[in-house]
Amino acid sequence: MKLIDCIEAGAARLQAAGVAFGQGTLNAFDEAAWLTLWRLGLPLDALDDHAEDALTPTQQAEVAALIEQRISTRQPAAYLTGEAWLQGVPFFIDRRSIVPRSFIAELIAEGSFDAWLGEHTQAVLDLCTGNGSLAVLAAMAWPEVQVTGADLSPDALAVAQRNMERHGLQERIRLVQGDGLSAVAGQRFDLVLCNPPYVNAQSMAALPPEFRAEPELALAGGADGMDFIRRLLAELPAHLNEGGVLVLEIGHERPFFEAAFPELEPVWLETSAGGDMVLLLTREQLG
Repeated sequence: MKLIDCIEAGAARLQAAGVAFGQGTLNAFDEAAWLTLWRLGLPLDALDDHAEDALTPTQQAEVAALIEQRISTRQPAAYLTGEAWLQGVPFFIDRRSIVPRSFIAELIAEGSFDAWLGEHTQAVLDLCTGNGSLAVLAAMAWPEVQVTGADLSPDALAVAQRNMERHGLQERIRLVQGDGLSAVAGQRFDLVLCNPPYVNAQSMAALPPEFRAEPELALAGGADGMDFIRRLLAELPAHLNEGGVLVLEIGHERPFFEAAFPELEPVWLETSAGGDMVLLLTREQLG
């Protein structure tokens, strides 16, 4: 069996089993390719170079076993491999933190909100940092800034510590533990990135097992998904310098956001999933 045939067989098996995607891949083929290449010790971008490689019976069995593990456990692929990628950058991941997939990552890479930044942008906060991926990407994108990563979960921060060290950014990133902005009491920032828990209660109840495998603390946002965000917007002015901005991810919750904050007129930033996922608010807009 060729490697490409093995991937296609794995994709068919995943599709038939009805597993859920969206935690690093969006479809069965990409998920099967990820798991197959990882199990064979091949780079994840090496499919074209190895598609016609013949696999031994042992290799085929190892890949099939991993596909079956993905199906039987309903664990996200990233938890099985211990690695996730965001904007081409690898990150360690395990069950202590949600799988990184923030649209803010692509906005950083594309410079989508650079117009609001400048020489005054020196202090960046990644609030709800999780495994630290946005903090790492911010430090990589803007070498002149200092980044603080904050999270309520000590477990998540332990994962973030590994990623900070993996990318040699210990001098540029500081990790702090606490509930929301209380983690940075008395401190002010020029840019706040935040991918908070925002899933509304009805959506939480309907989540597939793969997403239930992730820490609920990082997902559940209350009845309308806005519990954390209400506190954030009320407290943030005291933590933003003049000219500072908030870049906030809210996923599919725009209707709930607009109902909760009808007086706000944020800038909606265009992402690969549309223009309703991430918004930007200035210090002046927040009052």
